[in-house]
This record gives sequence, structure tokens and C-alpha cells, in this order.
Amino acid sequence: MQAWQCSETTGLQALKWLEVATPTPQAGQVLVRIHAASLNFPDLLIVQGKYQFKPALPFVPGSEFAGTVEALGDGVDTLRLGQRVACLAGTGGFATHALAPAHDCLPLPDAFPMVDAAAFIMTYATSHHALLDRGQLRSGDTLLVLGAAGGVGTAAIQIAKAIGARVIAAASTDDKCALCRSIGADDSVNYNTTPLRDALKAMTGGQGPNVVFDPVGGDISEQAFRSIAWRGRHLVIGFAAGPIPSLPLNLPLLKGASLVGVFWWDFARREPQAQSAMMSELTEWYGRGLIRPVIDRTLPMAELPAGYAHMASRGAKGKVVMTNP
Repeated sequence: MQAWQCSETTGLQALKWLEVATPTPQAGQVLVRIHAASLNFPDLLIVQGKYQFKPALPFVPGSEFAGTVEALGDGVDTLRLGQRVACLAGTGGFATHALAPAHDCLPLPDAFPMVDAAAFIMTYATSHHALLDRGQLRSGDTLLVLGAAGGVGTAAIQIAKAIGARVIAAASTDDKCALCRSIGADDSVNYNTTPLRDALKAMTGGQGPNVVFDPVGGDISEQAFRSIAWRGRHLVIGFAAGPIPSLPLNLPLLKGASLVGVFWWDFARREPQAQSAMMSELTEWYGRGLIRPVIDRTLPMAELPAGYAHMASRGAKGKVVMTNP
């Protein structure tokens, strides 16, 4: 097999495309022949040594992938050889083959394309857990999505519309705003050309959004929180902009509002039954056409550095997916 191996966490320059031995699945594992693997923001952080999960060196990055089961470890009776699956294993995806715990593999219907499947679990599970569990978003609520044209942002728009919420998409270019409207956003604002607080005041009649979906951080977070509605919920999902914001604690007090942490990965580990029910609902929504990953581009697996560079530039609209022949 071939794999992109990271020998030191100094960034993309440490990645090398190598021929390595194909592993044998141990008890509870499966070997997956990878057809497609998506890039997620943690995949960038992990090769820079900036993610909370630090695998032993050397390792193969790539948290999320889809393919077919080629071998079963002892005790695996929930999957079969040749079965189509999507997996979220944390590492291993940027390769031709990978090991994955069987319980982290989602069996796929035949009508679920591999590219979509590789871009499905992390973004939709994060957004569903954030909006419906942690944010208690309801039909009729107004949701502000920051970084709305990215992977989790586009997923959040679709999930919110599926339950009947109103969505305001905030993005950094007019093209990204147009994309967000094309997938269901009711309104949009380019926060690089229009003051966010002014736009939100006009769009909500001065009331502000009930829920803020924030995978961005940086200066935009405080602007959004200062505009939040009474009893609003600001969902802290990540810091794609880089800086981690520091909010004055008088703001939650004055707004009667909540800062709510969202760490889907640990939710899935700690509450497996709730996680399983959520994935079943999301798969059903996909089958009904209510949600579908927005794919910015697909690239051959051998061109992974170009995919990383595109994602790091914040130019991607939706997900970047790497594919094997």
C-alpha cells in the first residue's frame, strides 16, 4: 500500500508519499481499501502539532475516509467483506488502505457515493450535535452561521433548514455568500465588506440571532456575541481564524446568553447510543435529499499537499476530497 506519512509535526513539509506494509486488522478492526478521503481542519492542525490529539510518530493523517472492507479482525460481526463504509478513525485516511475500528465505520447504502460519504460524518455530526443538542435550535429560530461556506458551515445551513430555522450565513466573499444562499440560507452577509453587527441588526429587526454557530473564532466572535438575542446560545466549535477570542464576561450577563462548548468527538465517545441515533437520522436525511455535502473539488491522493494548501488558504467552498483510482 501507499500512504502519506508524517514523520514529525512540523507542517506539510514533513509529509512523504511512501510505499509501506499493508497492516493486518487486529481484534475489533477492519482493513478498508480507501476510495476517497476528505480534508478537515483538524487534519491540518495534527500535522502542525497543534491538535489536542497527538498520535505517535510516524503516522498517516486523514481522519475521515470511505471505501470497501477488505479484511476483518477477530470478533467483527457487524460488517462483511466487500461492504461499503464511511469511517472516522482519527488517522490513516490519506493512503490507499487503512485500519479502522469496526464501531467507527458507518455502513453505506449502495446509492451513497464514496466522495459524499468521505465528506459526511465529521461535518454533519458536528453540526447536528452543535445545533440540535447543544444549541437547542428550534423551528422558527434565527441561526447565524459564521464561516458559512466551509464544510461544517454548509452542513449547518442544511441541517437548520431541515428543521425549519431561519439561516443568516456570514462569509468572507460575495461568491461564498452566493453559495450559501444556493443551498438554503435565507440571508447572507460578507463580513469583509459589511459591518456584521449592522447587517444583523437590519436582518433581525434589532433582535439578533437566537443561535450563533461559530467555527471561526478571532475578532468576528465578539461581534457576533454582541449581536446575539436575549437568551441566545453562542456555539464554540473551533478557531479556524487562528486567534482564540477573549470575551468580556459582562456580555453573557447583559444578554442572558450562553457560551456553549461543542466537542463532538468526545460526545461520540461518551454517549455512543446518542451518537448512533444521530447518524441514523443524518443518513435518512441524506437519502431524502435534505442534506448533501458541498464538494469544493476532488484531487488525486498523490496531490494531497495541494489540497492542504487550498484548505489552509480558506478559499475552499465546502469540502476538499482526495481520491484513489
